[in-house]
Amino acid sequence: MKKGITVVVCICALILVIGLLPVHGEAEIYEDVLRLHVVANSDSEEDQALKLAVRDRIILMSAELGEGAKSIADAESIVSTNIDEIRECAQKEVYANGYDYPVDVRLVREEYPTKSYTSLCFPSGEYLSLQVLIGEAAGQNWWCVLFPPLCLDAASSTNEDAFISVGLTPDQYKIITNTNEPVYEARFKLLEVIEGAINN
Repeated sequence: MKKGITVVVCICALILVIGLLPVHGEAEIYEDVLRLHVVANSDSEEDQALKLAVRDRIILMSAELGEGAKSIADAESIVSTNIDEIRECAQKEVYANGYDYPVDVRLVREEYPTKSYTSLCFPSGEYLSLQVLIGEAAGQNWWCVLFPPLCLDAASSTNEDAFISVGLTPDQYKIITNTNEPVYEARFKLLEVIEGAINN
């Protein structure tokens, strides 16, 4: 009963703010972006340092592999085709740092919270993700965006041409860069509140 009331309240809130929502391009953001998600074995200082070392190796390898990617379809195909090599690269980095943790690498769709990268902000939702799980995968996460390639270069609100060239529309670019405007802030927070209420 309580959950039913919560759902009704959330639906009403959603209806009230429909006028605030961006109407062009937002849904496609979830389909046009490939995220990177690295999870450490634990929260110990050593395991967190290892996570970052593995992250760096994955980013460099992914940048080399995806250099010619012109679309999300290209990026997904490249990662899928080379998933074993990516896993091997991550595993070698673990061994090189003196650990014997197993590494699992998957290309999956998973939920992300709202995440900011310098001047860009991506709304919460389900994204295609290169997921790298180290050992028990019980430690803190590290997130980034592999495509368009934001992991290597600092995100800048002036790089619109680069985003458009890999398939994002001007409306989608506006959504991820105009995040200080109340309309987008309210929209991102609303998504998280409604999702949390329904799941609980």
